[in-house]
Amino acid sequence: MSTRRRFLQQMALATLAFPAVVRARNLNSRLQVASVGCDGKGYDDIKEIGSHPKVTYVGFCDVDSQRMANALQRFPGTPTFADFREMFAKLGAGFDAAVVSTPDHMHALPALQAMRLGKHVYLQKPLAHSVAEARLLRLTAERMGVRTQMGNQIHSHMAYRTAVKLIRAGAIGKVEAVHSWLSNEGNGYTKRTTLPTPGPVPAGLAWDLWLGGAPARPYAPTVYHPFNWRDWIDFGNGTLGDFGCHLLDPVYNALQLTAPLTVQAECVGVNEQTWAKAETVTFTFPGTVHTAGDTLPLVWYDGGRQPDPALARMPTGSKLPTNGSLFIGQKGTLVLPHVAPPLLFPEATFGVNLSPGEQTRRARRLAAGEKDERKVAEMAFEDSRNHYHDWVDAALGGPETTANFAYAGPLTEAVLLGTIAARCPGEKLVWDAPNLRIPNHPRAQSLLSLQYRPGWEIS
Repeated sequence: MSTRRRFLQQMALATLAFPAVVRARNLNSRLQVASVGCDGKGYDDIKEIGSHPKVTYVGFCDVDSQRMANALQRFPGTPTFADFREMFAKLGAGFDAAVVSTPDHMHALPALQAMRLGKHVYLQKPLAHSVAEARLLRLTAERMGVRTQMGNQIHSHMAYRTAVKLIRAGAIGKVEAVHSWLSNEGNGYTKRTTLPTPGPVPAGLAWDLWLGGAPARPYAPTVYHPFNWRDWIDFGNGTLGDFGCHLLDPVYNALQLTAPLTVQAECVGVNEQTWAKAETVTFTFPGTVHTAGDTLPLVWYDGGRQPDPALARMPTGSKLPTNGSLFIGQKGTLVLPHVAPPLLFPEATFGVNLSPGEQTRRARRLAAGEKDERKVAEMAFEDSRNHYHDWVDAALGGPETTANFAYAGPLTEAVLLGTIAARCPGEKLVWDAPNLRIPNHPRAQSLLSLQYRPGWEIS
C-alpha cells in the first residue's frame, strides 16, 4: 500500500477514533497532568512543568519501574503505571494534559491518544519517528483544538529569540544561505552497526512495552535502554533527528520557512541498523520575505563536519562554535552558537560583539563618565521565556504557545526528511508536501511511514 493511501486511511480512522471526548474537570483552575516517561529527559520535563504553581500530577507512567524514583521523590504519592493506555483509561476525566518524554519511536501513539481524549500535550522533540506521524500529530492537534508544545526548550531561550528578532529585522539583510552543524559523531552512543548479543531483561523493565510499535527484538544490555536507543533506526532518529529540532528551529522560525522542495544527503557509515556516522544534508526551501532569492539552500553537517569558516567573515584566527548555525546575508553574517548569544560579522561593519553582561557593564561605565571608543554591535537582547510554563498557561486558557504542533509539525517533517535522505545517499529527493509524496524515489517514499507491531498500530 502506498504511503499516501495509508496516510489517508489513517486520517479517516482518526476522525472515528475516540468519538466520546473525555475532558477533565480542571479542578480549581489547576492543570492535572499525567506523564509518560519519568527519568532522564522525562524527569527534567516533570520537574520543570511541575514547578508551575497550578500543576498537579495525577499519574506517572514508565515501562521501567526502577526509573520512577526521582519523580516520586519530588512529587510523592503520584499514582504509577507501566502502560500509558492503562493510565489514560483509569484516569479518564481526572487529567487535563499529558507530557510525553519517551524514546522517539513511542512519541506519536501516546500523544495521539491523549489529544483524541481532548487532552493538551507537551511532547519531546522530534515530534515523531516518521514524517507521516508528524503530519498526523499536527492535524489531530488542529482538529481537537488542544494546546500543544514541542520540547525544544531552547526555542524560548534569549539567544534563539534574539537571533530570530535580528534576522527578521534585516540586521544582515536578506539571507542567501544557512549552514547548521553539530560536532558530535553520529552513531556515537553505541558505535555499532550490527545487532548485539541478547541478554536478560533487568528486573522492573517491561521490555515488550518498551518496544511498543517497533519490530520485536531481544533485549540486550546497554545498547537500547535507557539511552543508546537514539542510534538505532528502529527506535531513534540519529544525530539529525536528535538535534535538528533544536539547531534548525531558529532557522525555521527566523526565516518563516515552509516545506523543503528537495533534500539530498552525502554520508558515511550508512547501514540497516544504525544511523550514519557523519553526514552533510542539503535542503532547498522556497524563498520567503526574509531570503534573497526564490530558493534558500540550508546545509546540515554532523560527525565532525562544519562549513568553511571563511563564510562567516569572522576576524582572522577565529573559529566557528562547536555547534550552531551560520546565516549568510547580503549585508553580513550572523553566527548563532548553540545556547549562546548571536554574533554579527564582519566587525568592521557591525562592531565588536559583546555579551549581554558585557553590554550592561559597558553601559554603566559610560554612564559613570568612562570612555569606550569601540564600535559595538547593536543588539537588544530578548528575554528568555519559560518554555514549560508557557504550555501550562496556554492549557489553562492563556496565549497560544510558539512551538505548538502547527509550527513544530512542519519543522519535524523537514528534519525527518533529512534522515530519509541519509538512508538514500547521493539521491536528490523531491518533496511534494501537500500530498505526502516523494514522487521521484520509491524507496524514500516507503520510508515516510512505518509498519507497527499488531496492537500498536497508529491510525
